[in-house]
Amino acid sequence: MPVMIAPFDPTRLAPPAQKVLAAEAPLPLRTMAARGVLPGAKPADLVSVLAVFGSSEQTELAELARTTLGKVPTSVLHGALDAPLQSLVLDVLAARWGDDPEVVTRLLRQEDLAESTLGGLASRANERTGELIATNEERLLRHPIVIEKLYMNKRVRMSTADRLIDLAVRNGIELGLAAYKEAAQAIKNELIVETTEAPTFDDQLFEEIDQVAQEVAAVAGDEDTHETDEEGEERLREKFIPLHLRIAQMTVSQKIRRAMLGTATERLLLVRDHNRLVSVAAAKSPQMKEPEAALISASRNVSDEVLRVLAMNREFTRSYRIKFNLITNPRTPFTFVSRLVPHLRDNDLRTLAKSKNVSGTVAQAIRQQLERKQHREKR
Repeated sequence: MPVMIAPFDPTRLAPPAQKVLAAEAPLPLRTMAARGVLPGAKPADLVSVLAVFGSSEQTELAELARTTLGKVPTSVLHGALDAPLQSLVLDVLAARWGDDPEVVTRLLRQEDLAESTLGGLASRANERTGELIATNEERLLRHPIVIEKLYMNKRVRMSTADRLIDLAVRNGIELGLAAYKEAAQAIKNELIVETTEAPTFDDQLFEEIDQVAQEVAAVAGDEDTHETDEEGEERLREKFIPLHLRIAQMTVSQKIRRAMLGTATERLLLVRDHNRLVSVAAAKSPQMKEPEAALISASRNVSDEVLRVLAMNREFTRSYRIKFNLITNPRTPFTFVSRLVPHLRDNDLRTLAKSKNVSGTVAQAIRQQLERKQHREKR
């Protein structure tokens, strides 16, 4: 199966279809075909012609063909998919009918289904079509990108996501997921339940938490989930307690997936989880934005490993606020603090050099940086 969509080959079609696709074909003939009038053509040829015209640069013809294709009777569409179709045609059909289980079932039988098309199906899959894609383990192992797309699709069952990670682990496949190592370790530590037709309790819990998370996020906005009390200790804000209790019911693998797919509010909770796999996965989430990272970098209630992940993220350490937070956070490993100190502004260096809120080692590094700057200025 080709990785990318192969060029369309008109010679694989019957003569009537080849005739209307020829460069010298008169416009009236092409227009009739775009309307679905192609006498003697089999369903596969008709659908192929409509897909090719719909992908053409001739705007009016393309719009007409796309409209006609959208109105093709189900019997014609299924008939076309029961015959071998070319990659371009399959890509067009997948984009339009990718949420239809009957169509997806037929698409998955096609030998010329391109990896990019399959990846697109996985990204847009609903619960049912996600299950269909996930059943062909041989195809998934040939194209691990599809496993990644399914895992990162919220509509795909949690139980399905677990099986996909387990499949990759058992076959020694390294996925490109940001928190793959953490997810793989969690799956190794948990019992994998065989798939069933009905959603499991874990699936239902995953969906319920998604609903609660959306509601809480709408109220909270960009607010941190924790606040500092008079004694300097962090405590959970009351408005986030229901979500926190729901998350506490989740397995480690569920928490990791929520860290990857969930809201900023969920990540701010999960990054403080006592399980290292969960907290690190939250810190590695590709959906994390700079404001979240700034809140986390200032927290005294996250692990040094979480701060290590943030300190190694070049995008986040472009932010002066995050650099400053990491330097002043006593949990940040000194190796990273020492690399960030040279980026501090002079007034902050002078203030922190006398501050009791940083460790003696950090204060010493700051004083040394001040001395180096003063020495350069005198030269």
